[in-house]
Amino acid sequence: MRVVITGGGGFLGHQLCEALLARKSLIGQDRQVQAIEEIVLLDAAFPRPRIPNSQSIRVEQIVGSIESQDAIDAAVGKRSDTSIFHLASMVSGECEDRFDEAMCVNLHGGLRLLETARRLGPTCRFVFASSIACFGGTALEDPCDDWTKLTPQTTYGMTKAIGEMLINDYARKGFVDGRAARLPTVIIRPGKPNAAASSWASGMFREPLQGIDCMLPVPLDQRHPMTSATTVIDSLIAIHDLPSEAIGRDRAIGLDAMSITPRMAQEALLEATSGPNAIELPHRLGQILLTPDERIAKIVEQWPVAIDGHRARSLGLPGPSSLVEIIRSFVAEFLNAPTQGRA
Repeated sequence: MRVVITGGGGFLGHQLCEALLARKSLIGQDRQVQAIEEIVLLDAAFPRPRIPNSQSIRVEQIVGSIESQDAIDAAVGKRSDTSIFHLASMVSGECEDRFDEAMCVNLHGGLRLLETARRLGPTCRFVFASSIACFGGTALEDPCDDWTKLTPQTTYGMTKAIGEMLINDYARKGFVDGRAARLPTVIIRPGKPNAAASSWASGMFREPLQGIDCMLPVPLDQRHPMTSATTVIDSLIAIHDLPSEAIGRDRAIGLDAMSITPRMAQEALLEATSGPNAIELPHRLGQILLTPDERIAKIVEQWPVAIDGHRARSLGLPGPSSLVEIIRSFVAEFLNAPTQGRA
């Protein structure tokens, strides 16, 4: 089996590749376990350390954009036993500022990739990373679920909603075996803040854990659906492996999520860094400082405040970990701070 990951140079793409290398196999169209022989990562840049080949799986990095048909052809190849995880996307803040580019990348690039997958035939599994930004406007519910009407209020959300509709129709027509995962905001992303309107969600954990104050653009009681990167990666793989008939006609599955506020983040940080089993940090815990940003706040206000992932749970997809568990995992994996009891 050949696996293609667009956005393979990003955080989730990198994590997904490592998870697949550890797993070594996926469920194929014939419902049998198939060994992964090669993983192809397509992205405009690869800022993280190169993932080496394993003993049985070759990993290839292709520098290119899904705006380029040549780059897509090089990544996808011609094997019918190909699975595609489509993660490449401009993020929310970028899409609001650069509409034309967002259309080229998120919409036309995604359609170009789907058409390429269509040429491989109906055995090609295509997993699309969608977003809760598909929800918005007067149709917002508390909580939203898979039956909530999609009325996105951002360019980013609009492109994701159209992506879901394309997946549904390409699967209905038998062009590809498409399915989509509607992602909540993923925490805790390492590195620096990015242009996503939800970047503060990781920042309010990441910066304080590094001794840096976080400038919070939204209110302390702003509710927002979040889950861990581990849960997202496990869910993407689980959605890939689901039998087609278990998903049904609606191919987009909303992942379960916690409804988190910055105030809850503060409490979880204090809990994780105090007491007999505290995380030891080499510096003080940074603060979360309220710094209102009207532009970011207006975008976030149009997103759901909670997600009911009952459909995902009924299909056996994993639920989110606790905030303290997410903090501990982030520190262990990315900050290398020991977790131990205090004397």
